[in-house]
Amino acid sequence: MDSLEEIDTKNLPRHIAIIMDGNGRWAKQQGKLRVFGHEHGVNTVRRTVENCVEIGIEFLTLYTFSTENWNRPKFEVDTLMRLLVSSLKKELKTFIKNNVKLNAIGDIQSLPKKAFRELNEVMDKTSGHNGMTLTLALSYGAREEIKNAVKQISTKVKNNIISADDIDETIINTHLYTHDLPDVDLLIRTSGECRISNFLLWQIAYAELYFTDVFWPDFSDLHLAEAIKSYQNRERRFGKTSEQLN
Repeated sequence: MDSLEEIDTKNLPRHIAIIMDGNGRWAKQQGKLRVFGHEHGVNTVRRTVENCVEIGIEFLTLYTFSTENWNRPKFEVDTLMRLLVSSLKKELKTFIKNNVKLNAIGDIQSLPKKAFRELNEVMDKTSGHNGMTLTLALSYGAREEIKNAVKQISTKVKNNIISADDIDETIINTHLYTHDLPDVDLLIRTSGECRISNFLLWQIAYAELYFTDVFWPDFSDLHLAEAIKSYQNRERRFGKTSEQLN
């Protein structure tokens, strides 16, 4: 079995994004409520953050709560928001210890006031950290993100702030939630589902995709190492041929 020590630290993905899926099914397999899985998923987040810091990953983005997740049963949504608040309070020490800077993307204004306040407090207290940047995608949807970017750019064109002829990838990037983040190099999804689910659609244009059957609460350092080693064994051509790269 692969381990973190066997990873080639000279060929690391700079930015890893993870769709943390399978909490509910993991809980059901054990005869528990879905929220039981979410509670255990929080522990996996802590381990994964610490493992990524240890390896030397610069950016880690976690799909924490999507715009579609608001449609889940109220009890589950309330539990997820409660877990967000309690986790942020508990993990502040972990962030400080590991020099982690907390970031958030999405419509965070739509979060409950307590969650919004706690999120901003932790981001403020870690804003000076220069280690790994941990980004939580909260009330996030990629189509909504792109729609908002188009609206902003259109308004600037209309007001002659920028010319339509000047619109390029850089202009679009600067109007996305992720304007301060590099493109994703490795996207991991747990639970066996093989879809993107409206996550970072623009930013994963050339990402390597890795799908595992492991439910998120069971995702360990060994599974993370397997994903990274899979990435390292691939040839990233970005539209070129192998001969051009060599």
